Amino acid sequence: MTHPITRICIDLFSRCGIRKLAFGVLILAAFFSAAPTDAEGARDALWEIVSTCLDPAVSDYCRRCRWPRVETACPHDEKCRNTTQVWDETREYVVIRDLKMCGCPEGFVHGLAMPRARVTGVEDPARPDGIWRFAWAAAQKRISDEASIALVVNPERLRSQDQLHVHIVRLNKDARRHLAGLPASRIQNLDGVWQAAGQGAAEANLDDYGVLVAVHPDGGFMVRVEKDSPEGLYTDGNCR
Repeated sequence: MTHPITRICIDLFSRCGIRKLAFGVLILAAFFSAAPTDAEGARDALWEIVSTCLDPAVSDYCRRCRWPRVETACPHDEKCRNTTQVWDETREYVVIRDLKMCGCPEGFVHGLAMPRARVTGVEDPARPDGIWRFAWAAAQKRISDEASIALVVNPERLRSQDQLHVHIVRLNKDARRHLAGLPASRIQNLDGVWQAAGQGAAEANLDDYGVLVAVHPDGGFMVRVEKDSPEGLYTDGNCR
């Protein structure tokens, strides 16, 4: 099937010649650069899921939610990328399957733990302490080897979403070796992650930073702050 833009160009050429075709292409380019795209507003996709897709009992759920829960009877494309799979939820938090799991082999894990309230990210003073305990408990249900669990929040400048989300993933095979020689805080209680991360960021003179939480070799948990993405540096966040 011929794309509509292709048909327009062919018509311009047949009727107007090459010079007017070039002018027409410029007009089309200007139009599409100014026109809204599906990507606009995409930074709030996770917040849209949290605010409109978690409760199928609300009126007009199927109309309001663009990514309905997999167990609902909404008429929708049931492909992985077009649905929301909830792994666990409480009144305060929810953990869902990340899109990066779509098309991956069985056993690959990548979840997102989020507050149900509006919290933008690592920079938000309303970031809840309890999200780390919730995320770790969710990770334990999906990843049997606790030593390989990694919880990650990326820096503000490197994230794609403006709803706080903790990545639930596995450490990559070289992560422990790389981390062994790097400074990190050691904590016993996951409620202390944000405080430890803030102190680490201040010591490193970082205004924006990512956070990695994993089991500490000597017991408890390690909290490592990075100016770059801990997800990319230390984890198997993608299956390909």
